[in-house]
Amino acid sequence: MIYLDNAATTRPDKQCLEEAEQFLYENYYNPSALYAEGYNLHLNLKEARKNILSCIADESFDLVITSCGTEADNHALFCGGRRGNVVTTLGEHSAVFSAANELKQRGIEVRFAPLNADGSVDRQKIIELVDNKTSLVSVIHVNNETGAVNDINAIAREVKAKNKNTLFHSDGVQAFGKILFRLDKCVDLYSVSAHKIGGMKGTGALFKRKSLVIKPFIYGGGQENGLRSGTENVFGIKMFELAAKKRYASIKNCYQQVTRLNEAMWKTLDKSLFTRISPEDGSPYILTVGADGVRGETILHEADDLGIIIGTGSACSSNDKKRYSRVILACGTDENLADGILRLSFSPENTVEEVTEAAKVLNQLVKDRKDIMA
Repeated sequence: MIYLDNAATTRPDKQCLEEAEQFLYENYYNPSALYAEGYNLHLNLKEARKNILSCIADESFDLVITSCGTEADNHALFCGGRRGNVVTTLGEHSAVFSAANELKQRGIEVRFAPLNADGSVDRQKIIELVDNKTSLVSVIHVNNETGAVNDINAIAREVKAKNKNTLFHSDGVQAFGKILFRLDKCVDLYSVSAHKIGGMKGTGALFKRKSLVIKPFIYGGGQENGLRSGTENVFGIKMFELAAKKRYASIKNCYQQVTRLNEAMWKTLDKSLFTRISPEDGSPYILTVGADGVRGETILHEADDLGIIIGTGSACSSNDKKRYSRVILACGTDENLADGILRLSFSPENTVEEVTEAAKVLNQLVKDRKDIMA
């Protein structure tokens, strides 16, 4: 099997899993308990938060552990966008896009900035949408369908220059552990997820500026400094910490390896069959292409039958029955090409030989499908 849907989820890192296993079978106590074993786990989790934070932020940030990136996005949107208007983009992950539309149903004005052809936001347009009533701006860091990178630090500074009271949030799920950056002082909230970098599904986090006061998203026993109640998933948090430390220790090498994979895939794909959607300067972890006149979903299933796993866009949007990706259409892509979208996403564990073989198979599948339709 050749797995090329790493933007949807990655395989849990075996080394990290073995190291964190003790928190399932030995140190399984409740970290909120008063006995020594529970308190020691509390200290262990405190250290884990510190280590995850240090990957991209300084001590001016806190970390709120969540169940996933979607919960972190929802926490930011519903606690930050409580008045006036909210500004976001047409290229957001469904966790932000759907939350924004729910805010609209609750009476909050929501403004959507258009995209460039590669899936990045039109920076001039989004700044124009900000005014003295804007309570929150949310801009995805790396577009999960095209890999386009938005300079969130620069956008956040422009937003604050126009309205210093506006909160700035970014969905960083496809950026954390993949591209090098540090959070700027103008970024208030930032969402990440463990299972995109070798951690376990069921663990995410919201980076929050310490000076920012927001309401809890889940009420109960007061965990996560009162912002997200519920007994902590110690195993998942420790896996997240270990996976993050491992990834950031080799992030430059991983980036270089994945760049080679991306380049090998694009070099081998038949340019007469595929149109590149992803930008050349985007995240190398995602290569999105379109096969004009061929259904991407059909190619996905035929490739799966041959042992090659790929995507057609955001896995979290697979339950949406609409035929075309709203993000891809927002890039200005016509429907024939949008129908043939394939998202190929890489891991440092992949090899050049794997992606080259996969590209050759995709070439043949699309050619055969076009011959049948001719």
